[in-house]
Amino acid sequence: MNREQETQSKRAEIRIGTSGYSFEDWRGPFYPAKIDKGKMLDHYFRFFSTVEVNSIYYRIPHPAVTHNIVKKAPHGADFIFKVPQTFTHRRSELEKDLAAFRESIKPAEDSGRLSGLLAQFPYSFKYSTDALEYVGMVNEVVAPNKLFVEFRHNGWVNRPMYDYLKSKDIGYVCVDEPQLNGLLKPDSFATTATGYIRLHGRNAEKWWNGGPLRYDYKYSETELEEWKQKIAKLAEKTERIYIFFNNCHLGQAAENARQMQDLLGSLT
Repeated sequence: MNREQETQSKRAEIRIGTSGYSFEDWRGPFYPAKIDKGKMLDHYFRFFSTVEVNSIYYRIPHPAVTHNIVKKAPHGADFIFKVPQTFTHRRSELEKDLAAFRESIKPAEDSGRLSGLLAQFPYSFKYSTDALEYVGMVNEVVAPNKLFVEFRHNGWVNRPMYDYLKSKDIGYVCVDEPQLNGLLKPDSFATTATGYIRLHGRNAEKWWNGGPLRYDYKYSETELEEWKQKIAKLAEKTERIYIFFNNCHLGQAAENARQMQDLLGSLT
């Protein structure tokens, strides 16, 4: 086996999807205009093999809801569930929601389709020793599930963070977002054998005060090509990479995710 063949054999499995899937404004751009809402996930899985379930961040559903979601997944498909905002934004009274959260995700765990949990911390959650220990505590309470963490403030990108996440086997989430003061740069590295990338769009004008419109952005092929190069390098250092598009306004996430599938065809 030559060096190129050896590199190919070690290259990570790449799974591409979107952050959420049940959006009314995806009717037309991605879903058939008259599709029944209950059929959206079936349609989604015709194109993608993984999805972030973000609705649980806002409200913890009954386990039956999770069961109905999971049973729609075809062979080989999997899920990442976002942890409730109690864990990441309120950061208090976790015990109040923890039991309900565990029950809610149990059908996904039991099915073997749950590949991890995403904790997205806000910009106001800034790096400190105490904050780092809090991340470790969240990791403990969601165990044995794999935890991936996303930070918004660039003060988190430092060696102590990297070493700590690596020591605890917590996955770091790379992001693409507007290059505004204080936000993270589009780096690509991993703290575990699984890489994780979330692309939020680059709508700088709406980022701070635009509400949902902060994610109103369509990536150009040139911008996606920039990430292709980063992903190729990351794929040589990891076993699996998740790539989720969160620029969900008007179905742009699904469109860009499909473009990325085409761009990465030689890597997947």
